[in-house]
Amino acid sequence: MCAEPATDHLEAHMADTTWVVVADGSRARFFETPGLKLDLREIEDLVNIVPSGLALSEKDREKFAKTVANYVEQGRLQHRYQRLRFAVEPKFLGMLRERLSEETRQMIFEQIDEDLSALDAREIQAHLQRH
Repeated sequence: MCAEPATDHLEAHMADTTWVVVADGSRARFFETPGLKLDLREIEDLVNIVPSGLALSEKDREKFAKTVANYVEQGRLQHRYQRLRFAVEPKFLGMLRERLSEETRQMIFEQIDEDLSALDAREIQAHLQRH
């Protein structure tokens, strides 16, 4: 009887990973799910922190877009996902996309121009299933 090497199994599993990025200018949440299923598991929650009492400026949002893009790029370079789904507030989506490499943009499987960042994982999952 021949056993399958553990690395082959791991690579097969990794080949099926999708990252779902839900974001606006103040918060970005990252979920991973196997394949195209919507079995979301939150892996990161980034918050754009500004001094208390101040509203987010355009510059703050642009800096945050760079932070989010860097996280997405690092995930690609570390082979943590093979496709991306974005549910991002429209204006922030533009800021984010212009900061992503061409290689990463090609991994975008779906994008929804909506801000779902305040919803819980179950609500996000339900919303994405309707698309």
